[in-house]
Amino acid sequence: MGYFWALVSVLLVSCAQLIMKWAMVELPLVNQPHELVTAVLSLTPGAVALLTGLCAYACSMGCWFLALRKIALSKAYPLLSLSYVIVWAAAIWLPWLHEGFSVGKLAGVGVIFIGLLLVCIPDRKR
Repeated sequence: MGYFWALVSVLLVSCAQLIMKWAMVELPLVNQPHELVTAVLSLTPGAVALLTGLCAYACSMGCWFLALRKIALSKAYPLLSLSYVIVWAAAIWLPWLHEGFSVGKLAGVGVIFIGLLLVCIPDRKR
């Protein structure tokens, strides 16, 4: 059950990153405080996305707490790097984020994924 909570945590934090990226594009800049406060208080789509992303982060932390009760930290912590892979792939796939693909980034994400497999695959009994 611990791996389930860890994976839910990773999915939630990945969604939070993607949603908050969109929110930052939609909301006024921080150096325009009046417009930013007005947008947040008016609950514009960008503000709702920001609040949704923050809630997803909070839920992710709750799932992470549940995961850590069941999984060794040395196994659980590397699972967080799975969010790098998910966010990278989704940022390229989702057209509203306008992220570009490059072979170099694919290689970097591949190295992260291979490292994750090496850490999380159970050791063979001798």
